[in-house]
Amino acid sequence: MVSQASENDKLPERESEEKIWPQILTILIGCLANLTCGTLLSWTSPFIVKLTTDKVYYDISEDEASYFTLIPPIAMIISSFIFSRLNDVLGRKPVLIFVAFPYIIAWILAAVAKDVWVFYVSRFFAGISDGCLYSSLPMYIGEISTPKVRGTWGNSMTFFLYLGQFIISVVGSYFNVQQTSYICICIPIVYLVLFSFVRESPYFYIIKGKYEEAKESVRYFRRKQDVEEEFLILKKDVERQMSESGTWKDLFVIVSNRRALYAGIFLRASQQLGGITAFMLYTQYMFEKSGGNLSSEVSSMIFFAAIVVLNVVGGSVLEKLGRRKSYFISTLFCGIFTLIEAIYFYIDTFQTQINIQFLNWIPITAVLLYVVFYSIGLGLIPTLMLGELFSASIKVKGLCVLNMFFGLMIIIVTRIFYLLTTYVGLYAPFLFFTCTCFLSSILSLFLVPETSGKSLEAIQQSLKGNK
Repeated sequence: MVSQASENDKLPERESEEKIWPQILTILIGCLANLTCGTLLSWTSPFIVKLTTDKVYYDISEDEASYFTLIPPIAMIISSFIFSRLNDVLGRKPVLIFVAFPYIIAWILAAVAKDVWVFYVSRFFAGISDGCLYSSLPMYIGEISTPKVRGTWGNSMTFFLYLGQFIISVVGSYFNVQQTSYICICIPIVYLVLFSFVRESPYFYIIKGKYEEAKESVRYFRRKQDVEEEFLILKKDVERQMSESGTWKDLFVIVSNRRALYAGIFLRASQQLGGITAFMLYTQYMFEKSGGNLSSEVSSMIFFAAIVVLNVVGGSVLEKLGRRKSYFISTLFCGIFTLIEAIYFYIDTFQTQINIQFLNWIPITAVLLYVVFYSIGLGLIPTLMLGELFSASIKVKGLCVLNMFFGLMIIIVTRIFYLLTTYVGLYAPFLFFTCTCFLSSILSLFLVPETSGKSLEAIQQSLKGNK
């Protein structure tokens, strides 16, 4: 008997008969929202220093500014529950259109803010959009794309996130807070206009029993008229998944759901505990502390530019090695380079009798090598697999839990970095990240499912233990 998974595995063979550019274009348009997410996520990197040192226009202390990094994930946790539910009520597209509005408000408030509380509100609106975005976009990308497109272009979310962080590091180095806000507000406005023209996910239409609309959606994304066979397979897959119970209890009781949840939690935890959020939020601060030969602004630009470029290369490596092997290699070598950072900063802080001026190149070199290996696993897989892991019946609830957990991990890790750096020394957080990376490399062999090249239904069958 031919299983549903094997039936779905025939889909890639038919991809040569259809055009994939509508899927790619739609993914790229959707990821413009992630571009804004990236600019706001790393907004603190150039501006915490500027805001706390400018006592003429802003009277903000370092302690007050430290909360700029905590407010967005708190808002993300609060909003994730609401928007996760709306995905199945209103649809993926309306929710993703809404993403633009809190982002626009966030930039407007940042442009006019003089008081720290206005900045806090701005950061809160940014977090609302983050919760909305990550509750919807990974799901939407997974549902509109074939396995081949998803494998190659599914990492666009991560690419645009890093591109946004690179943009803010450049723009923020040459412009003030107000000017930067007016420049960056253009991105969510362009996204809002362009995304209004894309189609809804065929999965959502099938869930709602709107089969003709679902066929039109498939035709739009595949750019071919005869989609009957593919539609029937898709309909069968979605209806089988929706036939499964999808209560909150089932998220933990059903084996395949539990495996998907454990994998998602591990991926998000290991990504954040790998140190990347701390690198991004405190890039310029870190290089100022290192006393390297390059300015903090230049170091920050190099850091984010390297992530953007290597993200493209990492996507092709990921497809060749597979998810599990890539993640193992990534976490292992990221741990090695955070260990090098820890040793350097320990000597610099506590062994002052040792002259290490000639080793000032180590911090930035180790960071760039960290980025190389981060880009083939830690940087791509957690976000890419968000739209792959869960069955249609439980997907909204699963993503809600993972988004709330993601926000919680950002809060925990950024606070750990700040506290360890302030009260112990810059070496301490890097030593902490080293330990978590090494532990994650071992756990990845047991917790990361192999989803490369598989359809969404085939992934569900593998999580159930079916071949």
